[in-house]
Amino acid sequence: MEQIELGDVTITRVREYYGSVEMTPDAFFPESPKEVWDDNAPWLTPHFLDRDTHSVRSAIQTWLLRSEGRTILVDTGVGNHKDRPYAPVWNRLETDFLAHLSRAGVEPEDVDIVINTHLHIDHVGWNTSLHGRKWVPTFPNATYLMPKDDFDFWNPANGHQSRLGRGNQNVFEDSVAPVHQAGQTVLWESRHQIDAALRLDLAPGHTPGSSVLTLTSGTDRAVFVGDMLHNPVQILEPDANSCFCEDPAGARATRRKVLGWAADNNALVIPAHLGGHGAAEVARDGNKFAVKGWAPFAPYTELG
Repeated sequence: MEQIELGDVTITRVREYYGSVEMTPDAFFPESPKEVWDDNAPWLTPHFLDRDTHSVRSAIQTWLLRSEGRTILVDTGVGNHKDRPYAPVWNRLETDFLAHLSRAGVEPEDVDIVINTHLHIDHVGWNTSLHGRKWVPTFPNATYLMPKDDFDFWNPANGHQSRLGRGNQNVFEDSVAPVHQAGQTVLWESRHQIDAALRLDLAPGHTPGSSVLTLTSGTDRAVFVGDMLHNPVQILEPDANSCFCEDPAGARATRRKVLGWAADNNALVIPAHLGGHGAAEVARDGNKFAVKGWAPFAPYTELG
């Protein structure tokens, strides 16, 4: 199953990539205790941890929503043909993402809204496609919702320093600026109501403008958390940041706040990068959290 319904909203999982990100747990999550990986290895492998290389496995995927007659994409992955000299895993990819989107019943011109939860390399790539020697919006009829705080932070003209170093090099220029120059962006601040079921809120920490998308429809609840967490270990250890969090204290506070809301409201937590079943229900476990159940999406069975 690649599609579920929550209230009046349909959610479809569209894959770009699944496999190792060529980082060990201690490199990716330096604040996570080694024993939590060891103790939970039987269920973390193979979907979230590679048994042979002991490297973290992640998915690059887009969440396709259909709500109130509109077609909405949450995050757009890495993209094809992108020059990423300081991120070799994502350098000049050639994937079948648009074909996967088409199999889900959506062509680029059908998309009404694109949501970038934040403006990292692996969340904005398919914002644009290469036509000749020019980057143009992939989704010509869409409004692209971008958090203004991230737009300003990643704009090279503003000269901000990032924990990524040069890891996000070229991303603003080839995947953000062309959409803005085409007049297709809405740079929102603090909160943005999309429709009766969907609302964007700032959730800073991972980046200054990181955001979460809350779905409320009937009795169903979900929260799309972007990179608030990359791996289920961060549910078990909510204070364990990834090495890419710009504001470590802010990231920990945001993670605890959102996971607490999800646990108290029986909301499905839908990160950007989980393999396996892609999303989880969580429960409070003392001052931490536990996985209560998995979403019914079918796990990916092939790498790449």
